[in-house]
Amino acid sequence: MQKLSENPFIILASKSPRRKYLLKQAGLSFTVIPSSVDENSIPISQPEIYVKTLAEAKANDISKKYPESWVIGADTIVLIDSIILGKPFSRSEARVMLKRLSGQIHKVLTGYSICCMVRNRFFSETIITEVLFKNLTDDEIEWYINTEEPFDKAGAYAIQGLGTFIVKSIKGSYTNVVGLPICEVMEFLIKEGVTGLNLTTSPTMHHRFGPPLFDLKSQKMLK
Repeated sequence: MQKLSENPFIILASKSPRRKYLLKQAGLSFTVIPSSVDENSIPISQPEIYVKTLAEAKANDISKKYPESWVIGADTIVLIDSIILGKPFSRSEARVMLKRLSGQIHKVLTGYSICCMVRNRFFSETIITEVLFKNLTDDEIEWYINTEEPFDKAGAYAIQGLGTFIVKSIKGSYTNVVGLPICEVMEFLIKEGVTGLNLTTSPTMHHRFGPPLFDLKSQKMLK
């Protein structure tokens, strides 16, 4: 069993650079240890349950190796007309996905799971965001495919990248579309005392965060 230097300690059980970026933006200190779970081994069920089950499997996989750690697992899918769109593996697959999404409202479902085995704490849920695409021309689709951004992205687009020009509007969590519902994740971690604010002893946040922008004690903005 490998030992960790801190307790509690946060592990992201995903190699996704987007989830890593989102957690860093939230100010968390964590280690990335990707899960080795075979996603194809998880039977497809109702989308909300399926994506949450995938997240739970990834979190549990790493939690077994690091039972004292808080482990975050996640998975994201795109759903339109009851069809799950995963990651395209070819230009033709990306083209089909983008044409299907063009001018339509689709749903982005991210299941996330947070667990700590020694504390017997296991939590997971699915967050859903509705996304409306603009009407895409064939030239726009071909240009976007040529950027190679659609690959390794559920639904063949990245809302935080060049694909931002495709999205006309969203209803719900933006970070959920990127790959992780940060608001909900942070709420759970704060509730569990894994991370939080320390406003009584100093104007700095808990060690898991960086400094805040406003000092409640002095009522002054911090640089």
